[in-house]
Amino acid sequence: MNEPQTPQTELRGHASDLRLHGLLAHWGEVMAQPDQARWVAQMLGWEAAERSRRSLERRLREAHIGRFKPLADFDWAWPRQCDRGALEELMTLDFLKDATNIVLVGPNGVGKTMCACNIAYQAVLAGHTALFTTAGQMLGELAALDSDSALRRKLRHYAAPDLLVIDEVGYLSYSNRHADLLFELVSRRYQQKSTVVTTNRAFADWGEVFPTAACVVSLIDRLMHRAEVVRIDGNSYRAKEAEERQAQRRAERSAKAAPPRPRKGDQ
Repeated sequence: MNEPQTPQTELRGHASDLRLHGLLAHWGEVMAQPDQARWVAQMLGWEAAERSRRSLERRLREAHIGRFKPLADFDWAWPRQCDRGALEELMTLDFLKDATNIVLVGPNGVGKTMCACNIAYQAVLAGHTALFTTAGQMLGELAALDSDSALRRKLRHYAAPDLLVIDEVGYLSYSNRHADLLFELVSRRYQQKSTVVTTNRAFADWGEVFPTAACVVSLIDRLMHRAEVVRIDGNSYRAKEAEERQAQRRAERSAKAAPPRPRKGDQ
C-alpha cells in the first residue's frame, strides 16, 4: 500500500509536472523558510492556470474555427428534419474515444457548418486539438504543392489534430488528384482520429463531386466504416434571417418616414 504523500511532496510533484527546474534546484532552501509551502502552492496554482489559459488560446487560434453561432441559439423548430438528441450527444465528445467520424448531411443553410464549429470548439475547450477547413481550401492547398516533401508536411499538418473538420464537401467538383489527396488524408486518420465532414450530397452522389476518380468507393468506405451520419433537412436558415432583417429595416424606415403625431394642445 502506498503511503500518503506529505503536502511538500505533492507540491514538489506539481512543480516537477510544470518543469520548474530552477525552483526544484533550490527546493530545500525555499521550503526551509517558515510558511513557504503556502506561498509556493499559490505560485504553482498561478503558473498552472496561466499555462492552461495560454494553451487554450493557442489551440483556439490554431483551430481556425472563426465566428459561429452557439448551439444554444439554434432554432430547433426551423429544420424539417434534425435529430437534436444526436447533435447534443456529439457535443459530449464521446465519439473521439474510438475515433468515430461524423458526417453532417443537408442542403444549403440548414446549420451543418454551425454544428461542426460548435463540436470543434467544444473539443478545444476539453483540451483536444482541432482544425477547421473547407474542402476547397484544403484540397486546393494540397494540390498546389510541387515537392513531395512539402506535400508530406502538409498532409501531416491535416492528419495531426485530434479532430479535423472538413466543411462543404460537394459544393465543387474535383479532379482525380484532389480525390487521391482526400483519400490519402482520410486513410491516415482512419481508426486513429475523428473527422467531421459536412456535405450537401448523399454518398451516392459523390461520384459527381469526384467525376473520374477511381478511389471514391474506397474513400467513402473508410470514412463510413466507423461513422455517425446526422441529416439536417429544411429551408435555408440564412435566407430566413435575411428576410427577417429586411422586414425589420422596412419597418424602421416606415417609422422614420411617418409624420409625427400632433401633441395635445396643437389641435
